[in-house]
Amino acid sequence: MKASFFRNLAASLLLFLAGGAFAQSGAVTISGMVKNKADKTALPFVQVALKQERDSAFVSGTITDEEGRFSLAPVKEGNYVLVFSSFGYKPVKKALYVGTLTDFLDISVVELEEEVQSLDEVVIKGQLEEVSDKLDKKVFTVENNISQSGGSILQAMQNLPGVTVQDGKVQLRGNDKVSILIDGKQTAITGFGDQYGLDNIPASAIERIEIINNPSSKYDANGNAGIINIIMKKNKQEGFSGKVGLNGGLGALWIKKANLPAIRPQYQYTPKINPTLSLSYRKNKLNLFFQGDYLYTQTLNKNEFVTRVYDDGTIIDQQTKRNRNTHFANAKIGFDYAFNDKNSLTVSGLYGMEKIIDHGDEPFFNRDSSQRIRLWQFLEDELKTTVMATASYQHKFPQAGHLLNIGFNYTFHRENEKYFFDNIYPTYTGHDAFKLLSDEQVADFNLDYTKPLKYGRLEAGAKLRNRSIPTNMQFYPGLNSPLDTNAGGWANYKELIPAIYGNYIIDLKKIEAEVGLRAEYVRINYLVNPDHSTYKSDGYNYLQPFPTVRFAYKINSKNKLSLFYNRRVDRPNEVDIRIFPKYDDAEIIKVGNPGLRPQFTNSLELGYKSNLSKGYLYAALYGKAIDGTITRISSSVPGSTLIYAIFQNAGKSYRTGVELTYSADLAKWYTMNVNGNVYYNQINAFSVENKYPQANTFSADKQRIYSGNFKLNNTFRFSKSVDFQLIAIYLAPDIIPQGKIYSRFSLDAGLKKRIQKGKGEIFINATDLLNTMVIKKRVQGDGFYYTSSDYYETQVVRIGYNYKF
Repeated sequence: MKASFFRNLAASLLLFLAGGAFAQSGAVTISGMVKNKADKTALPFVQVALKQERDSAFVSGTITDEEGRFSLAPVKEGNYVLVFSSFGYKPVKKALYVGTLTDFLDISVVELEEEVQSLDEVVIKGQLEEVSDKLDKKVFTVENNISQSGGSILQAMQNLPGVTVQDGKVQLRGNDKVSILIDGKQTAITGFGDQYGLDNIPASAIERIEIINNPSSKYDANGNAGIINIIMKKNKQEGFSGKVGLNGGLGALWIKKANLPAIRPQYQYTPKINPTLSLSYRKNKLNLFFQGDYLYTQTLNKNEFVTRVYDDGTIIDQQTKRNRNTHFANAKIGFDYAFNDKNSLTVSGLYGMEKIIDHGDEPFFNRDSSQRIRLWQFLEDELKTTVMATASYQHKFPQAGHLLNIGFNYTFHRENEKYFFDNIYPTYTGHDAFKLLSDEQVADFNLDYTKPLKYGRLEAGAKLRNRSIPTNMQFYPGLNSPLDTNAGGWANYKELIPAIYGNYIIDLKKIEAEVGLRAEYVRINYLVNPDHSTYKSDGYNYLQPFPTVRFAYKINSKNKLSLFYNRRVDRPNEVDIRIFPKYDDAEIIKVGNPGLRPQFTNSLELGYKSNLSKGYLYAALYGKAIDGTITRISSSVPGSTLIYAIFQNAGKSYRTGVELTYSADLAKWYTMNVNGNVYYNQINAFSVENKYPQANTFSADKQRIYSGNFKLNNTFRFSKSVDFQLIAIYLAPDIIPQGKIYSRFSLDAGLKKRIQKGKGEIFINATDLLNTMVIKKRVQGDGFYYTSSDYYETQVVRIGYNYKF
């Protein structure tokens, strides 16, 4: 890393903001075995008692089984004494410290003898996988996000601390290189190694969201910003149970900015409808579960006003208006079966259907809007279908927490997209169209092993992924069409990734440490039509190590320091290298780049957690150095006004920052969560060659900026059954490829009332109450620059009802 990187990292310490987070809590299972010291045989029916160290108060107890094994759960963090006693043997006491690093603790073998003998003290520690202890994960329960109830996952995420949303993508600490998982697995619904579709998945299907800023080696190495793990609902009550809900809403309650002349109206009073149903039946060894959701929305998806200025003095005003209709259906069904208390099997299937219809208008006028130069109208018809089958087997060894998990996941995902364009000029009208069909098939095999140790645990495993994406593009040009018919044809993306990992965790009274290493081999082949006008078949392979390290020091029972290091990678996704041009608007064409290569990131973070009497304070100082930065570059070629946006590796970039979080119950009726993130973002100067549609070179000077975001979450408890939530969000200006995005602000609110003895609830909420969320940008290209303001739909009012049975 360069010296400037460390200077920027140090400078970030001077920045101050406050922040808030939410955490879950759990408990530890303690296990071991009791033997006769003389002949080493197992001792059954030995009494095991757990007592408080300070006053010998009884906490819990059990007896050993016929194999001499015992298990105690749940046990909270603290200092204890374990007492072992049996007729004919002298009692044995062992000091026990339960910490915060693992869910299972194994004290190994305790030996009893008839003679009195002094035994050494044993110190044992364990951890709950939660934000407040390990500092690497934040856990959010979706139903507690009142202001976004009834919306999509993407909308629910934008209120979470440390999370922002830009151009339909989730960002962690201002970085969109986020790996999205569902139930711990990558799926085609959210993207393999990428993210998409989150705005069309209803939040009603989700139980909680886990944000992992510093993933261990157990996770795939992809995603330098971190991982977001979406946990879907799954009832676990004995017998028959479930939940049913219905919510609806209206968006675009008034027009933020009127259309340019003579185009179709923009959507207003857009409806939102979301019924949901979850069912479960659990009896003896079998648990059956079902989760079904449907989401229908109309949305003013885009309403962007652009002023484009060319070097020759030409000034063009344009508007891009996109009215969107979306249908999303999701169904998950499966079962858990316990063969016995040691072996279990889970089998599930998921079906997802997403239908999107876009009606768009894009007029082009001269500077004073006295003359319409061109009108571009379009219809986009997209159908995405996903089928996923999952099977997982778990074997529990006699020792509690000693596990072997084997999993297989198969996904089929089809994209069927049709685009129709009318190019309306004063002298003629052209009708153009193209069709894209892509079938993605992914097979994943996982093997994970966990072994509790006396002072921690050992994790190891392996994964194999085989993925293929054949794609076909057909062009249907009309009169004077700008479509490049020679750029059509077929392409086939093939990916093979075997990986192994190992983690060692040690947990002492004052020190915690976790050291892991993941080794991944990646082979990518991208085969293209030999007749393609620009690109040829390409690919790459590598074998790379991805180490992770965490070291923590417990200052005392309420304060902890943690230091994280990891190395991660962002591999280009298939759409990033896809050779077929796609219109972002009438004069901006997005094209992939088969020559794109992965970017590698080294990350360092120092975290501090202080438990307060009625809350906590969390702080993190972080830095990332990125080599081979992936970004989209926009350029034009002589004689054409079209702008080509193509992904490139733009060299080195750096990001350093500080995140602060404060959460407190300030009164019985009021809880406040404040989160702030300030960072320094730098992209070094670079020069790249865009090959499409003809070779041209683009160069950019160094870009740098201080940016950040601030969120204030207020929850008011008006009574035992009524909660009110008010959330304020401020996003500071930031740099984007070749330009800058300006500040944004919004205010969200929600009210929830529990009824029917807590089994039912009704809610009403509103997003962007003041209608202030407008996306403003400035982009500098080669031979032009443009400024834009997007007045898309952000204000939505929803009302809903849920009932548990």
